Amino acid sequence: MPNFKNITFEINENIATVIINRPDKLNALNFLTLEELETAIDLIENDKEVRGVIITGSGKKAFVAGADINEFTSINNARDVAENGQRIFAKIENLNKPVIAAINGYALGGGCELALACHIRVAAENAVFAQPEVNLGLIPGYGGTQRLTHLVGKGKAIELITTADMVDANEARKIGLVNHVVSSDKLIEKALEILNKIKQKPAVSIDLSIQAINASVKNPETGYQVEAECFSKSTKTTDFKEGTSAFLEKRKPNFKGE
Repeated sequence: MPNFKNITFEINENIATVIINRPDKLNALNFLTLEELETAIDLIENDKEVRGVIITGSGKKAFVAGADINEFTSINNARDVAENGQRIFAKIENLNKPVIAAINGYALGGGCELALACHIRVAAENAVFAQPEVNLGLIPGYGGTQRLTHLVGKGKAIELITTADMVDANEARKIGLVNHVVSSDKLIEKALEILNKIKQKPAVSIDLSIQAINASVKNPETGYQVEAECFSKSTKTTDFKEGTSAFLEKRKPNFKGE
């Protein structure tokens, strides 16, 4: 296991938990933190025993309060910085197992973009979301303009990004930015509840479902073809045979992830 400095990483009962751990900086994403996050995601992707992921922030004040602006003042190639963040967040979005953002406190800028890259978002009642980059003369650069638009629609995304307005947890749920809002002490419990339900399902079907759903966003023109291809692949699995047999025999299926 790597010796992480800015994140904590553990696997328990087939669920990986990644905690952004810079509470004195409100868990801001500096370049080292992004690098460690990518390493953790790579480890998770290659571990067949992991069936789901929780990403959260240390403490109750912040999930991630943005990128580390101190580093932005000395960058030489801004496009490389944006593309690197986009690449890492795309790994989360395309991960072959579900990723839940458990959002405690501020999810601002790059923190909001990190939450957007996850498959499911569960927010504590004190969660606050914003893309405030325009206040710094910037725009979101880690995928925020794209993923926020897909989740809340073009008009709302333009409003939120150009005004830099903050959105509380309940409003975020109303506009489709988060799936669930719970009390702070129930945040991880709710995320685990969802993942424990998912991990009872066949792993290949979960992977193929994520692929097909992502295709609907990335390239709607070919989304149906991707769905058909993934459906075809699912019928060739051992778990398909087990699932249909169990249904016909009126028993609980015993999926093997194959």
